[in-house]
Amino acid sequence: MNYLIRPLDTGMVTSDPKTYTYHHTVHRFYKDKLNEITENPCFCFLVYGGDKKILIDTGMADTERANKYHHPGSIQGEGQAVYEQLAALGIDCSEITHVIFTHLHWDHVYYCKRFVNAKFYVQRTEFEYAQHPIPVYHKSYEDKAIGIQEKQFDGLDFTLIDDEMEVLPGIRTYLTPGHSVGHQCVEVDTEDGTYTIVGDAVFSLDNLKPVPELHYSVTPVARCVDINDWWYSAERIVSRMGDLDHVLATHDAGLKERVKNQPVIGGKK
Repeated sequence: MNYLIRPLDTGMVTSDPKTYTYHHTVHRFYKDKLNEITENPCFCFLVYGGDKKILIDTGMADTERANKYHHPGSIQGEGQAVYEQLAALGIDCSEITHVIFTHLHWDHVYYCKRFVNAKFYVQRTEFEYAQHPIPVYHKSYEDKAIGIQEKQFDGLDFTLIDDEMEVLPGIRTYLTPGHSVGHQCVEVDTEDGTYTIVGDAVFSLDNLKPVPELHYSVTPVARCVDINDWWYSAERIVSRMGDLDHVLATHDAGLKERVKNQPVIGGKK
């Protein structure tokens, strides 16, 4: 089965590339990208083919919530919420058949309960950790400790995945811990080849490039739960992907430019 992929930019999240995107050991190779706080897109992905409409993540929170609890200066503009973008495409939330979460952080799970007919999928380790994260990650999962009474995904009936799973013919998941304990990537087969939706496994496609001067096979990020896990996950992505053009990352600024000319990805060129 071949699918089409429509990236949906659900808002802008601020971050500091020195503390998020680039590990301190590679700063000297990316000096031109470290000067200021960046404004990053926050994509989720509509995947469709046959009678299936699938979401990979459901995007970020509204501006007020994002600013109050997460990244000050973040914005979800009018019409950017995932359900608003689907409506603009003539798709009702009830038509979504499957939702696959790369992980359960706040900017990947908002409005998920609107998808009343969907089946939900997440890695088992991610689901279990999200119930009682350590205080450093209370904000990421919107734990009750920060004053939010209910997580967006509380009460959802999840199918829990252990590493690899073929969710549908042509759509596969595999475990890529590091950014979070149970992060996963999603492979999607299209007429243009297989695309890998990597969520936050990397923040920029730069993170999948080698640094020969340091004998690095990849360019490590600065923020992750476990740098060892992250490293081996990044190498796993590289070993499975076709090329960088077939990697789609949630916060990749390059993808925002790409979709201006290519709003639907995966058709024959």
